[in-house]
Amino acid sequence: MNDEDIVIPHKKKMDRAMKAIKLKEGVYWVGVIDWDLRNFHGYITQRGSTYNAYLIIDEKVTLIDNVKSFLFEEMLSRISDIIDPSKIDVLIQNHTEMDHSGGLPELIKYLPDTAIYTNANGIKALKRHFKQDWNFNEIKSGDSIKIGKRTLAFLTTPMVHWPDNQFTYCPEEKILFSNDGFGQHIASNERFAKELPAGIVMEEAKKYYANIVLPYSKQVKKVLEEAGKWDINMICPSHGVIWTAENIPEILSAYHNWAYNIADDYKALIIYDTMWKSTQKLAYTISAAFEAEGFRAQLVNLQTNHISDVMTAVMDAKFIAVGSPTLNSSILPTVAAFLYYLKGLSPRNKIGLAFGSYGWGGQSIPILHQLLGDPKECGFAMLEPVQVQYIPDEEELTRIKSNLQRQIREKLNAM
Repeated sequence: MNDEDIVIPHKKKMDRAMKAIKLKEGVYWVGVIDWDLRNFHGYITQRGSTYNAYLIIDEKVTLIDNVKSFLFEEMLSRISDIIDPSKIDVLIQNHTEMDHSGGLPELIKYLPDTAIYTNANGIKALKRHFKQDWNFNEIKSGDSIKIGKRTLAFLTTPMVHWPDNQFTYCPEEKILFSNDGFGQHIASNERFAKELPAGIVMEEAKKYYANIVLPYSKQVKKVLEEAGKWDINMICPSHGVIWTAENIPEILSAYHNWAYNIADDYKALIIYDTMWKSTQKLAYTISAAFEAEGFRAQLVNLQTNHISDVMTAVMDAKFIAVGSPTLNSSILPTVAAFLYYLKGLSPRNKIGLAFGSYGWGGQSIPILHQLLGDPKECGFAMLEPVQVQYIPDEEELTRIKSNLQRQIREKLNAM
């Protein structure tokens, strides 16, 4: 195929040129911004997201990752801002999930013989996704390739958060292309974390970890140890903004705390739903008991809070109280959905409390206690459950508060 035979789709269809953004000399962001994304893997993404791809201009022009299929032309336009896309020599696929590989079939139309570097699980997944036998080149941890004056080294990071995940590191530029590691869902014209309020970026990074990476914390520990051997002054994830020297220590420290399930011993989360406000009365009393013992207590009504935001708060809370009235001999559907989500994400080192009111059967409280405390479920250490029939009066609430304060003190003394 000759260069003049290549027709780049964006030249026909794009209404405006999309510019690449220079990260370092010869290294560019050529990803896309998804301003409309509001749900990703079941959690809400109020700030949208980006799908980041990176172009390195060297003797071998290299593209690291790509984007969702419907946004392919935007990525191609950004690449074309720097170089004719047909000049790409090397494709690195750090992860095969469709938000990072969806544009690959269209890209291959213009690069039919280009080498694709990924690990064995990545090759298997790409073949299953696209039913194509492209020019795959298998890499393993410790492998590297020369693309000119630069080297690209690989670290496989299985189950952070898919079996095929990997990191790519450029020692000459001290850049880590971390794919889903250190990502956040933020749609922004800014490309660097330092250009946005630090609290927003860290909150989104925390939410991303809580709702995607948390179940794989054991694997994250190993990856942090291995990647810690590299000299890094820029981390380029596949979602969100890029970390530079100013804020790399903060995100690495946060990942360490999240991976090791390090919680704030004086933070309590009281999560509940209610029918006739009786369970809500208990929630407020439980909150008051924690506050009386010096805790930062946060009330979370599942009628008004999405479970993905709740999980973000769960990450660094030591005490997790969950309440529901009894409905049809069980718990409310909102509470059931949250607990199923909580179990799947597997937070550790938590102390739980089940509470609720009931009319006659009272089954919700033992169900909650079992779901929170059973090692086959959430596996939390448990306080004594709190339950009241019908509407709790002031005497009952006072007794509940006093008893709970005693339990809290005992747990703190034992820690």
